[in-house]
Amino acid sequence: MAFPASFDWLLSAPLQPLALDWLSRAGVEVAVLRLDQIDPLISGNKWFKLTPHLAAARQAGARGIVSLGGAHSNHLHALAAAGKRFGFATVGLLRGHPQQTPTVLDLQGFGMQLHWLGYAGYRARHEPGFWLPWQAQYPGLFPVAEGGAGLLGAMGCMPLVTQLRNQLDALGWDDYHGWWLAAGTGTTLAGLVLGEAGARPVYGALAVPEDHGVAQQVAAIVREAGLQAASYELFDSSRGGFAKVDPQLLAFIEACEQRSGIPLEPLYTGKALLALKQQVEAGRFAAGSRLVFVHTGGLQGRRGFAAPSPP
Repeated sequence: MAFPASFDWLLSAPLQPLALDWLSRAGVEVAVLRLDQIDPLISGNKWFKLTPHLAAARQAGARGIVSLGGAHSNHLHALAAAGKRFGFATVGLLRGHPQQTPTVLDLQGFGMQLHWLGYAGYRARHEPGFWLPWQAQYPGLFPVAEGGAGLLGAMGCMPLVTQLRNQLDALGWDDYHGWWLAAGTGTTLAGLVLGEAGARPVYGALAVPEDHGVAQQVAAIVREAGLQAASYELFDSSRGGFAKVDPQLLAFIEACEQRSGIPLEPLYTGKALLALKQQVEAGRFAAGSRLVFVHTGGLQGRRGFAAPSPP
């Protein structure tokens, strides 16, 4: 197995108007950048974050990638699918203990070698020396942080700004006033902040609690990139914690899907859109505002997600 000559496979995500009654009442326009539609398997923001890491791995002479995630990880799913499609080796270090979720079955089917770290072992991923034994076991593989995080991943998301601007005329917009998206590691958000370079704000709806350090990660990426003008804001929309789901959220997702035809999932996009509704109804955005909602994908994770039914 080896990396291909280049990773210039960047598909354009369509831009779709979002018609919902709470937006109409507020006079706020929202268009959805449908990253979920770029590819059946390597969908969402994951490929954009992965591309610079893959290029760095190829330059380092690696034959594959080793990375981390959970049993429903969209990142590992995209990485494993990319490895199968483009012919490079993949190893996944997973949180918790062995379980057979639809995502895990896919990872195995794509040929990813899996190692379960338990919970304490996974928490050690940020400690110095974490990667040393894995690099010794897999000397030909290039390590990539959980979620493709870091400056490289953020740089891979910068082209999304150009993708959007190239579609504004077709949407009938002459301009837009900001971005709204879910934030897990903050990498995609940081990429948009870099791409905008202060021209327009980027709003992040946190999928994890505030103490998970997303704000610090975004600030570190912006600082490392040397960006002087950065405009972004984070909102706590985790609803009690990562993967915490409640009947109100599920009912909201069901109603939005029925009215818009756009599929959502409860961990990222559903929570982000509900947080946007709350901010719109609180008057955070003036009538006439035009916002771009980034659909970050993650729909594959819905298959094995056990949650209570909406009331």
